Amino acid sequence: MRTFFAAESSKDEHSSSLNPQSWLQVERGKLPKLSSQSSSASIESLIKVQQPPVLPFFKPVDYVEILAQIHEELESCSSQEQSNLFMFQYQVFKGLGDVKLMQRSLREAWRRASTVHEKIVFGAWLKYEKQGEELIADLLTGKRQNEYGPIDVESHIPSDVKVSSQERVLMNGNNTSQYVVFTIGDEKIVCDRQKFSELSTPFRAMLNGEFWESFSEAIDLSENNISPSGMRAISYFSMTGSLIEQISPKLLLEILVFANKYCCDRLKDACDRRLASLVTSKEDAVELMEYALDENTAVLAASCLQKLLRDLPHCLSDNRVVDLFLHANKQQLEVMVGPGLFALFCFLSEVSMNLNSSSDTTACFLERLADFAEDNKQRLLAFHRLGCVRLLRKEYDEARCLFERAVKAGHIYSVAGLARIDSIKGDENLSYEKISSVISPVTRLGWMYQERSLYCDGDLRWKDLEKATELDPTLVYPYMYRAASLMRTENSQGALAEINRILGFKLSLECLELRFFIYLALEDYKAALRDVQAILTLCPHYRMFEGRVAASQLRTLVLEHVEHLTTADCWAQLYDCWSAVDDIESLSVIYQMLEPDAAKGVLYFRQSLLLLRLNCPEAAMRSLQLAWQHASSEHERLVYEGWILYDTGHYEEGLQKAEESICIKRSFEAFFLKAYALADSGLGSICSSTVISLLEDALRCPSDNLRKGQALNNLGSVFVDHGKLDQAADCYIKALKIHHTRAHQGLARVHFLKNDKTAAYKEMTKLIEKAKNNASAYEKRSEYGDRDLTKADLEMVTRLDPLRVYPYRYRAAVLMDNHREQEAIAELSRAIAFKADLHLLHLRAAFHEHKGDVLSALRDCRAALSVDPNHQEMLELHTRVNSHEP
Repeated sequence: MRTFFAAESSKDEHSSSLNPQSWLQVERGKLPKLSSQSSSASIESLIKVQQPPVLPFFKPVDYVEILAQIHEELESCSSQEQSNLFMFQYQVFKGLGDVKLMQRSLREAWRRASTVHEKIVFGAWLKYEKQGEELIADLLTGKRQNEYGPIDVESHIPSDVKVSSQERVLMNGNNTSQYVVFTIGDEKIVCDRQKFSELSTPFRAMLNGEFWESFSEAIDLSENNISPSGMRAISYFSMTGSLIEQISPKLLLEILVFANKYCCDRLKDACDRRLASLVTSKEDAVELMEYALDENTAVLAASCLQKLLRDLPHCLSDNRVVDLFLHANKQQLEVMVGPGLFALFCFLSEVSMNLNSSSDTTACFLERLADFAEDNKQRLLAFHRLGCVRLLRKEYDEARCLFERAVKAGHIYSVAGLARIDSIKGDENLSYEKISSVISPVTRLGWMYQERSLYCDGDLRWKDLEKATELDPTLVYPYMYRAASLMRTENSQGALAEINRILGFKLSLECLELRFFIYLALEDYKAALRDVQAILTLCPHYRMFEGRVAASQLRTLVLEHVEHLTTADCWAQLYDCWSAVDDIESLSVIYQMLEPDAAKGVLYFRQSLLLLRLNCPEAAMRSLQLAWQHASSEHERLVYEGWILYDTGHYEEGLQKAEESICIKRSFEAFFLKAYALADSGLGSICSSTVISLLEDALRCPSDNLRKGQALNNLGSVFVDHGKLDQAADCYIKALKIHHTRAHQGLARVHFLKNDKTAAYKEMTKLIEKAKNNASAYEKRSEYGDRDLTKADLEMVTRLDPLRVYPYRYRAAVLMDNHREQEAIAELSRAIAFKADLHLLHLRAAFHEHKGDVLSALRDCRAALSVDPNHQEMLELHTRVNSHEP
């Protein structure tokens, strides 16, 4: 998530401020050691865990129910309501922390937009969410248009200005002179009276009515703020119906004001559209938006809005832009964004919060968001967000009022904000009671116990934190608190074991930082260096000590205490930790190898592979783009372009890049990319022989054993898929000889397919013993043991990585086979509570259907289709269940 919302510290945290200086001073090249007298105090200053923040997100008690409601509304609502429903769905997924689902909801909001203004807002929002992907758009230039690029505003706002034939007949009724002379200062502009009178009703009345001007051949317009040049341009328009080709923006604005004053709708529309076509920069947009709002010109206003929103977040550093959005009244805003006021300020406030959560601009944007909320869903979101900002700004009374309004609108999570305020004001008992009041046998969520733990001590706190982890193992604070507590009691091994629990499945920067300080306190500088280098890989500008010290500075200090490794030493170390499936150590080694004279393209590429394996897609894409920037040759650059395109769903274009690279030079990576893309194309046996040939070509090209092991492993998988088990085994054995540890899994599959489950089980045991990250190995081994061994392995998987869904599904299926339906549903529900997974929801829906609970089955079907609206089996189940709805 981009947002970092700093926590509101409790009283005891204020009483002992951080003092990092003893750890940051280097004297004679050494960090200070801990003396027996100072070790406790020093550890206390280092191993400090801040309270978890009250997150400014929508966090419903039952997100499945909310997703189901949204899906149901989408089935029956008008097309005008759909984009706002998808925006609300986006907020649900934001609370769950699922970036892919967030972006998909925004895409749907953009696709279903019913007005040009919604199209502009959601298109700009998508661009903002996809920051860093500009290279992809460049690579696709000429092949596929940028789907969310700027739209042609003029074509989306049709002109409805017409002049009726009846009006023209009426205009012909006056027998005065054919021409009229408009005097402006010393200059006279001759105009066709009839043509000019057709510009508007006021001019028709003036020139063809009963006013004295109707019978005059000369009319003085010197006091009407129109120049002679402007009047000539208007006369030209009255005769031709179009504006002069070469006309300055200044003159256009002059004519626009005149046209608006005299209700010349066609002229105003022409000026509006011509000015809109001239908006090419932020400066243009800022200057012209004021005219657009004052003169009520929809096309110009929309064009300016698009230019400003697509320049986010940068344009928010310009006070003129901020003032435009904050000081415009509702009528002006409706000219700017039509009915999309809430969506606009939802977007603006989110961008501003990411820049500075406690700024005046953020608070003002959120106030406007609350002003334009139209229903309870929008109100609870606006009130809660603004409450979080007021809390951060220490405006406690205002924050309390906002959290209370959010709770009244139905947002139970806002009780956490109320409890924080009571605690800050010294009434922790009231805080404890408030959180306890929302906990019930029906509504028990991890965040509730985490919040309540803040207002109690000793065993009660520990018990609540254990319960929080049981209900939601993805919450970071409980692990960090327990690790810090164990460290303070000098149980360093227990502290490391606790923090390693979560780092085994969730690469959290805060947890890596805490582990770094634990190792620093233990004077294990090598391990500390590993963690700080992993942190810098994930976030190059990360700051520690509550943002006071750059992580890169701490790395420099620690590096002084670690033996220098040569490039050859680093490659050997990388080989060892890659073989041991130690991904964090591998990240650290690669970071250290990225010296100025290194072949950075290859190293950044390896880094991206590790980050994908660690489920860090944004960091992986950043590394892949760095590999592209540092490619040492054209054929290497094309390979990285191919992976960038492939990883973003542009499979055909990625394959083409591989072929272009091969044409320049036959290389391992080009053949590997082409084989990988073809194998994943779904063409089956049509291309399997080609994939085999490509992988064999790759293996004949120079490369290191890390990559050759992967190619052998992939080749073995292709042989297995086509029943060539002996050839597959040969590939896996060759891969194992060069220490590609994961090949044990492929060889185990071969044993299993040869009806030797015992050998398969033993093979997976070897992988478990060698791999540092081995949750997936336990899961795979579970397929080859008896029921008790399977159960034990899957329990281990859940302990090591509670985000893996197969163990829950397996246990639930066993319970269902034993006719223990409620326990089966409960097993699935405990995982669904913290992970929005299609397969879990699908299985629970099927169980509900089996029990005859149609409403619960329908709810789960709708929620699952919110996660993946195109899943065929889910669609079929939904149709079947829906037909039984009472």
